Amino acid sequence: MKKKVIEALRTVYDPEIPVNVYDLGLVYDIKFEGGKVKVRLGVTAPGCPVTGQIALMAEEAIRQNVPEVKDVEVELDIETPWDPRRVTPEGRKLLQELFGYDVVEEWIKRYDEMYGGSQEEGGKNEDS
Repeated sequence: MKKKVIEALRTVYDPEIPVNVYDLGLVYDIKFEGGKVKVRLGVTAPGCPVTGQIALMAEEAIRQNVPEVKDVEVELDIETPWDPRRVTPEGRKLLQELFGYDVVEEWIKRYDEMYGGSQEEGGKNEDS
């Protein structure tokens, strides 16, 4: 069922970045409790004006595409800084095609300058 949830989340896009939330590395965690799925989503930037909209889209995508799930809870994690190392290989390829160069590498350099290296929770998408 986790694969179905991931595929559903791959239909949700940040309106400002044409890469889905899963491959962008915004899905921090997916947990199942009985018939309920809990998804923890991050944001690429503090104060992102579409954060709530993305959470609602994620919830709706799971409800529509994973009928086995009886309840969906999407928690927004605005405390944990998004680490560009969370971008999946597929997401990185899409971004490279879009921008014409490896923009993720540039984001990593800026992130390291701001935060002094990788955060413990950053890095890979837990569900990759």
